[in-house]
Amino acid sequence: MKTRILLLSAALLGLGLPAAARVTLPSFFSDNMVLQQQCNAAVWGSTDRGRTVVISPSWTKKIFKAKPDADGKWQTTVPTPAAGGPYTISFSDGDKTVLHNVLIGEVWFCSGQSNMEMPVRGFHGQPVEGSADVILGAKPSVPIRMCTIDRKYSLTPLDTCSGSWQEHTPQAVADCSAAAYFFALKLHEVLGIPVGLLITDWGGTPIEAWMDESTLRRDFGGEFNFGHLDSGTVPDKYPNCSPCMLFNGQVAPLIPFTFKGMLWYQGESNRDRPEQYSRLQPAYVQMMRELFHNPDAPFYFVQIAPYDYSMDPPTLCGYFFEAQEATLAKIPRSGMAATVDLGEQRCIHPSRKREVGSRLAYMALADEYGVKAIEERSPSYKSVEFKDGKAVVTFNVGPRGLAPYGRKVGGFELAGSDRVFHPATGKTAGDKVTVSCPEVPEPVAVRYCFRNWCTGELTNSYGIPALPFRSDDW
Repeated sequence: MKTRILLLSAALLGLGLPAAARVTLPSFFSDNMVLQQQCNAAVWGSTDRGRTVVISPSWTKKIFKAKPDADGKWQTTVPTPAAGGPYTISFSDGDKTVLHNVLIGEVWFCSGQSNMEMPVRGFHGQPVEGSADVILGAKPSVPIRMCTIDRKYSLTPLDTCSGSWQEHTPQAVADCSAAAYFFALKLHEVLGIPVGLLITDWGGTPIEAWMDESTLRRDFGGEFNFGHLDSGTVPDKYPNCSPCMLFNGQVAPLIPFTFKGMLWYQGESNRDRPEQYSRLQPAYVQMMRELFHNPDAPFYFVQIAPYDYSMDPPTLCGYFFEAQEATLAKIPRSGMAATVDLGEQRCIHPSRKREVGSRLAYMALADEYGVKAIEERSPSYKSVEFKDGKAVVTFNVGPRGLAPYGRKVGGFELAGSDRVFHPATGKTAGDKVTVSCPEVPEPVAVRYCFRNWCTGELTNSYGIPALPFRSDDW
């Protein structure tokens, strides 16, 4: 009886004692994560007020401390070494939390709509070319890790989200964004170091859903409806497509995670607003660089692929291709991967995602890692001369010139003074293509793949496709 009374008394006394605190970390600070190498990587979380958080990475004997604010939130930075691992990181405020199997390497932030979301296993009835061999061949020993953030929209910026880091297993690879995965695979193959992918995407969403309220109100205030934000009411239809909703739910909680650069595959949902998009995309990049305290973060994006948008004017995508290319001059340290040769007439999600990821990686390898072994950029329109009933188009292209050599190339159109375009063919020679068409004896304008649906055949000598263009301003 006395024993029972003593135990009960001890339990009751325990109710009056403060419980041992335990550091709470964002979900994406998890086992298997990748931290950006050779930088001051941001780390943060929460604990009880008045406690000090001690951070102990296994790659150094130094410890780092952080004090929580009045709300219990704390944040600091930890210097990281050159690529390597695995390591552990412990966080303690009196009760220890340990992250295991942590790698140090190159981390890329990946975002966009369904073509970024499309996993290596493909969508239902829409495969990714070569996916079976890639998935079955995935080995945990390959130091590629991926963290995909769960879908979430919000009227206000959130502090938390869901998503944890996965090792390079068949299931994780199957579920990973194909475009992002093939980018990481190429980077790892060439550099031989760990690569981490932090992925946040949602199919069918416009760019304004991924932007913060401050940027949109300041720079585009009269162009969007902010009624849902003003009233605090979630829209009845497509809330994930409304301005700021995905930024609030799927980007804000990630700030200020430290990464090397950004990958972006989006645009189909903005294709009917090309002029506006040429302003929105640079604003998005500037916003991201400022909010993540990463002013020099490179930004590589994908030009949307040709597709038969049967309800759209047939040249609508041509103007959008042009708008995407125009952003290159407005965004320092940017690059665009062309997909004019990868489109599928009846499927908006092209299956050849390996090429997409590899083309993004070629630019990153050249610009960020000094691997300049190929001509990684797409040939682009430079000028045209009309003479002898033909258009002689000069391209910006490397010293090896244009391809294919010695045969006719489709995708071109010519128009005379009547402004009616007719299919034409071109023949390459060095940095020039001579374009002709029997129906247009006196051409005044030339276009290349300036349509919703087209098939691009013109490339440089490394198979990188030429960009769509038009010489006219009609």
